[in-house]
Amino acid sequence: MARRRKGRAIDGVILLDKPTGISSNDALQKVKRIYFAQKAGHTGALDPLATGMLPICLGEATKFSQFLLDSDKRYRVVAKLGERTNTSDSDGEVVETRDVKVNRGQLERSIAKFRGETDQIPSMFSALKYQGRPLYEYAREGIEIPRESRKITVYSIELIRFEGHEVEMEIHCSKGTYIRTITDDLGEMLGCGAHVTYLRRIGVSDYPMERMVTIEQLEALLEQAKQQDLAPYELLDPLLLPMDSAVQDLPTVNLIPELADHVQHGQPVQVFGAPTEGIVRMTMGEEQLFIGIAEIDDDGRVAPKRLVVFQNEETEE
Repeated sequence: MARRRKGRAIDGVILLDKPTGISSNDALQKVKRIYFAQKAGHTGALDPLATGMLPICLGEATKFSQFLLDSDKRYRVVAKLGERTNTSDSDGEVVETRDVKVNRGQLERSIAKFRGETDQIPSMFSALKYQGRPLYEYAREGIEIPRESRKITVYSIELIRFEGHEVEMEIHCSKGTYIRTITDDLGEMLGCGAHVTYLRRIGVSDYPMERMVTIEQLEALLEQAKQQDLAPYELLDPLLLPMDSAVQDLPTVNLIPELADHVQHGQPVQVFGAPTEGIVRMTMGEEQLFIGIAEIDDDGRVAPKRLVVFQNEETEE
């Protein structure tokens, strides 16, 4: 006998302001429980030390989370000079202490060297996988895994504050950039060592900071719904951003219902005026209902890649 999935078929993106001290997966599970959602996924882990913007995709939005994983990020970081740790942040053990003999001019010149495209070797304490396990698990066992350098781009890195042994910076960077590694490299460049004491992600793609919510705020809305005898979704769901907000920067192809029906059955279609290459977001009809993303194939057709399954189309498991 078919059984129904546990939870609500709720679709959208919540911009969580992740607290410090918990993993991104722990934060994800809390949000999933609060929304009683069938499916949920985050879009790029933050270290337990880090706080800030963690977009969490619910339901069908999880199909488009890769676009947020691939998007630019913005961070505010505070580094402590004079101490190097084994994790490059304050959660680790201090492995080296050196005198700090750095002036502002020297610091600004060193910071400037990180701008642009560079090669970066990921930290052993990153979540990158090796043989199915994250690197940090090997690091905790004292095992060093060879890592290849990766191309990253730092679009901007600005010195915000330099007081005593503390350096505060704001960084706008490409996907896959490790701020801990930048901090450690900066400390070595300055000859004194450094590690991260505070890290906050302040931007993912073009999502607005003012739409972020904390776990405490979500839990307060649950309690408010209970006190007012309301269904929790009446207070929680208005906080969700549309599921296609993750692909809002893609060119849009609007399909008439007849063509949309073909696409929704997995068939590529020819659309007048569509781009000649790349990935597009698809909408349908006058309402421009979002139905998924497609790739322009070699014949110039709109070929479906990820499709939204609407609730009445779902089959029970």
